[in-house]
Amino acid sequence: MKTFLNSKISLAMAVMLIGLGWACEKKKSAESAAPTNTKTASTANANGLVKIDGSSTVFPLTEAVAEEFQKENRDIRVTVGFSGTGGGMKKLIANEIDLSGASRPIKESEIAQAKANGIDYKEIKIAYDGIAIMVNKDNSFVNELTTSQLKAIWEPNSKIQTWADLNPAWPKEPIKLYGPGPDSGTFDYFTETITGEEKAVRSDFTASEDDNVLVHGIAGDKYALGYFGFAYYQENADSLKLVPIRSDEKAPAIIPSHESIADGTYKPLSRPIFIYLNQKSWGKPEVKRFVNYYLDHAGELATEVGYVGLETSLYETQRKELQP
Repeated sequence: MKTFLNSKISLAMAVMLIGLGWACEKKKSAESAAPTNTKTASTANANGLVKIDGSSTVFPLTEAVAEEFQKENRDIRVTVGFSGTGGGMKKLIANEIDLSGASRPIKESEIAQAKANGIDYKEIKIAYDGIAIMVNKDNSFVNELTTSQLKAIWEPNSKIQTWADLNPAWPKEPIKLYGPGPDSGTFDYFTETITGEEKAVRSDFTASEDDNVLVHGIAGDKYALGYFGFAYYQENADSLKLVPIRSDEKAPAIIPSHESIADGTYKPLSRPIFIYLNQKSWGKPEVKRFVNYYLDHAGELATEVGYVGLETSLYETQRKELQP
């Protein structure tokens, strides 16, 4: 009898251990399948959740704010994703997130959809950013470009295929182009500003909402040209060459910097960036605490991650406008 009971206990323990092992493997599989374009600042005892998505350009600033916020608010978990400005707006309008980062103002079509869905929102300006134009670090011939040259390169049905097509003194090597994808606010702003029509662009370029993909593409191809937010350039300055831009033939070539972006001399490729607040979320104490923290610290953190902060009074005015 004793032997029989021991056998039953051993069998039960074996089944339990197999079950635990299967559960652990299932958990590991689920974790490995999670999206890689979302980061979470979290604690074991968190009981509040703030969900953020949107622009990859705005992502570094929002991530920095979230990390600092988390140090002082251990009871709140913050998730920060980057599906592009358009992707974030879709989630905001569908009431899936609390905040959306945007590198352009909300579009009329998005306003109409938000209204149809019963979603109210608040636009909050958080910093200034410039769009950096970059070539490979080993490119020795491109030392500046004009906006008309950028237009010739990027416009639909462009006839510019090689560097020599742009300047006969340059190599007869194909220009490999890299830029944000169509869900990116940077893409919208760049195409409208450079080609003259939003989303009007040649199709033969490598597009991605993940700026790290663009960094690696430009850094890995000697004859590459690309663009994305200035903050991402600063993070990768050692592997890329920044190109000064002339707004016209007679204007001086201006390189993006904190100063030239803030004073508007880096034109036409500097712009404000935003977060959009889902007003349905404003009633959540954790969201209200996070947004107020964002406005209190965006200016100082913007400088640390490569943006230009707003005037202090503008942050204060926007914070007051949010209060009931």
